[in-house]
Order: sequence, then C-alpha cells, then structure tokens
Amino acid sequence: MSTQIRITRVTTATVREMKRKGERVSMLTAYDYPTAAAMDEAGIDIILVGDSLGMVVLGYDSTLPVTMEDMIHHTKAVSRAAKRAMVIGDMPFMSYQASVEEAVRNAGRFMQEAGAHGVKLEGGREVADVTRRIVQAGIPVMAHIGLTPQSVHQLGGYRVQGKDHPSATRLLDDAKILEEAGAFSVVLECVPAALAEKITASLSISTIGIGGGIHCDGQVLVVHDMLGLFERFTPKFVKKYASLNVQIKEAVAQYVDEVKKGAFPGPEHSF
Repeated sequence: MSTQIRITRVTTATVREMKRKGERVSMLTAYDYPTAAAMDEAGIDIILVGDSLGMVVLGYDSTLPVTMEDMIHHTKAVSRAAKRAMVIGDMPFMSYQASVEEAVRNAGRFMQEAGAHGVKLEGGREVADVTRRIVQAGIPVMAHIGLTPQSVHQLGGYRVQGKDHPSATRLLDDAKILEEAGAFSVVLECVPAALAEKITASLSISTIGIGGGIHCDGQVLVVHDMLGLFERFTPKFVKKYASLNVQIKEAVAQYVDEVKKGAFPGPEHSF
C-alpha cells in the first residue's frame, strides 16, 4: 500500500506561529511556473509575485506601468507551482489607490482568478482603511512601508527611509496602525537596521526585511537579483547566491558556436 506525504501549506497562522517561536520567514519573488516550482521544492515559506516583474521581466524602468492583468497572469503561473509556499500577489500601482471598493475588488481578483493566498500593498497610515476593508473581505494583507517603489517620485528616488527622528517615528507609528488594521505581516524596505529592530520588537505580526537588517522576523529578495540574472543595477542589500546571467550567456555563446560549426545536433540528438 502506497503512502502519500501530506504537504502542509504555509498560512497566516503559520507566519504568526513562526514569530512566536522566533523562527525566521524566508521569502522570494517569482513570476513563472518553473522558478516557483523550484523554490517551493527548496522549502521557501512565501513566494511574492512582485510588481518588480515590471523591471526584471518586462523591461520597464520602474514598477509603475505594471497592470492588474500583468499581475494576474503571472500570479496564476506561480500559484500552479506552489504546493507548500504561501503565494502573495503584489497589488500594482493604481489598483488600490482610487477607492476602497476598487481595492477590495482587485484584491479579490488575486484570490479568485489567480489562486493567491493574500495580497501586498504599499503605504502606511494612508492605506489603513483599505487594508482593513480587504481583511474584512477575508483576504490576508501583507503591508509594505519604508521605501515604497510605487511612490518613488514622491520620495525623491530610491533612498533609505526613516533616517531622522520624525520619519523614524512616523514609520514606527505606521507599522502599528497597519497591524491594528489587520495586516498579518509588514515588509520593511530600506530602513535602518536599528529602526527595523525597534519596529519588529513593537509588533506582534512578522516583519519581512529587504534592506532592513538582520533583526527582522524574515527576509525577502527579488529572485533575479539574488540569482544574478538582473544586471542593470544591484542594490546594496542584495547578496548574489549565483551568477546565472554569466552562465546563460556562456551557454548561449557555446550553442551559437556549435550551430555555426555544424557540431550540434549530433547523432545522439537525431532520429
């Protein structure tokens, strides 16, 4: 008689329990089926289908041109692959800012059409009402404060946030407001490590750092950055675990050479 191994899905309850136990949360972005499947098999806790796909997949200069249709398309592919990991869909620019009703409707699309298990949206106290309503609709929300790329023009560029006392106090207060609004976790992007540590200690929900230092409850990176696939620029907070862009170029160059010379295909590749 065969035995089936039961895969336990990571949920918001899992993330809360990890915070309680002091167990770190691992999170990466993914935008397609094979990458998400490999991550899932490797044991990643959360897969974020980030609007970063605008830059690393679609070739835009920022995340702003990304649409709901783009996000739904890619989230569907990731959701098909993830058997254990929690899948979070990133709500793109202007999908939640115009009205609360539109925000809830778009968040619902991530769940109903794309198979996500929750959504992420950027902003502090100004999105507290939206966060509360989405959560009331039964949709888990991951918050995102600090450097919020969708507001990059308002912030004056990609800069570390919370470096002075007033802005640090505001970020701490924002985190508490978002927790009260029902967010199950909060991403801290480009925040000084000491401030991220203070925010983490003040919350009962998990903090996920990206340029937030070691004291966050978890960490997230853009997969194209950590695998060395995206070479336009590399943020300071990125550690490259591979150099796949170099390997891809070497493999393609070898393929081109063998095709030109008639070395490929060989007898073993022919019928």
